[in-house]
Amino acid sequence: MDEFYWDDPYPIALELLRRHPGVDPLSVSWETLHRWVVELPQFADDTSVTSLNLLEDIQKEWYEEVTSR
Repeated sequence: MDEFYWDDPYPIALELLRRHPGVDPLSVSWETLHRWVVELPQFADDTSVTSLNLLEDIQKEWYEEVTSR
């Protein structure tokens, strides 16, 4: 199992898509998105990071995956 870090928005987005099918990424609050990311078993980065830019990157990748299917 590969580890995820904050600068890995695409693999994080794919895992969120797998774990939360049917969820509109744009409807998820920043707090919830942060919690879901740091709760991923593969997540190995600093859980205290709360950069909005990092969360936006993950949300964007997740949204693009949802809308491309």
